[in-house]
Amino acid sequence: MAEEKFQMSRVSGAPVSDGELIKDLQRVSEIIGTTKVTQMLYAQHGNYDATTIGRRFGSWNEALEIAELNFSNRVDITDEALYENILVLWQYCGRQPRRKELSYPPSTISQSPYLRRFRSWTNALQAFIDYANASDAPADPTVPPISHKPRTSRDPSLRLRFKVLQRDNFRCQACGASPALDPSVCLHVDHIVPWSDSGETTLDNLQTLCADCNLGKGNLTLTAKHF
Repeated sequence: MAEEKFQMSRVSGAPVSDGELIKDLQRVSEIIGTTKVTQMLYAQHGNYDATTIGRRFGSWNEALEIAELNFSNRVDITDEALYENILVLWQYCGRQPRRKELSYPPSTISQSPYLRRFRSWTNALQAFIDYANASDAPADPTVPPISHKPRTSRDPSLRLRFKVLQRDNFRCQACGASPALDPSVCLHVDHIVPWSDSGETTLDNLQTLCADCNLGKGNLTLTAKHF
């Protein structure tokens, strides 16, 4: 017969130290595989009451900060950050994301900030689409380019990245890889004619590449295969 191991049982009502609460937060983070621990997820996996943690440290977010975990529900998040998170999810899923998917990686923002700001997930998606479909301010044609350098900035805006990814069906245009089929795939929006060679940051000079193809491309012009 296997030897029975002794285990520690906590007496009901016994005080819990701050250190134990923080360690349990970190333990739950390891179990669920993300540093974004919501109160809902903690309630499913934690050993203590989430309200106890909030009262002990002043707020849930303050407890997360002490545990060196990411905030999942902040009130000071900008519209740009909310839209960026939607874009990350849209890219990851290869389709319009669903509200429940905000609770899981790669989302770093929970449902609550969207509901506070937009009142519903449908409204949040519509606001994102309106934002993404708006036009970036074009370069002033009356201002001559300096030497041979591009007139556009090197980094595409969020709305331009979304347009490129959507046009390319959220797939690498060199090998066809997609996060929707393989979650390990990371997509980049890259210049066809390199920016360093006067390539402009415009829709027709940008393409979707996976990290492997983009890193292998270096500073060379890679002709896309449209899948």
